[in-house]
Amino acid sequence: MRTIFTYTAKIGLLFFLLIGFQSNAQNVQWLSWDEAVALTKNEGNTKKIFVDVYTDWCGWCKKMDKDTFQNPEVAAYMQDNFYMVKLDAEGKDPIEYEGKSFKYIPSGRRGYHEFAAALLQGKMSYPTVVFLDENLKMLSPVPGYQKVKPFMQIARYFGDNIYKDQDWQTYAGK
Repeated sequence: MRTIFTYTAKIGLLFFLLIGFQSNAQNVQWLSWDEAVALTKNEGNTKKIFVDVYTDWCGWCKKMDKDTFQNPEVAAYMQDNFYMVKLDAEGKDPIEYEGKSFKYIPSGRRGYHEFAAALLQGKMSYPTVVFLDENLKMLSPVPGYQKVKPFMQIARYFGDNIYKDQDWQTYAGK
């Protein structure tokens, strides 16, 4: 009887710890491109746009979603300073922007979306995140998986407008 109680108590403690750990994860409010653009048109807008360019088959994209974007510090900072957009680089829906229609282009086994190619400056690697200013001007694409600490350094560089006064090499201490 005592063994069953001890076993049950351990399972209960494990369940409690797992639930507590999960409650620390943040739910990021991802927007479509059109939603983010509309929000930037609001008078007094100070938020920039952050675009996560991903594909459904990209394992590193999923890892970055889980490990980096769901981190409470990252999620809170990004929500406060950016409109966050998820963009499927192989998405089929057209995107209208500044009088141009960006479409899906079939190519090889998988195609690509013209808008993703434009944001990534033709360098189609995933994940790549893109930072745009309040006026939707390109600040920088950042290719590759980013852990929390390096990602926050990059996000603050753009989010806190450090890029306006200091080059990246000086800021990053290189």
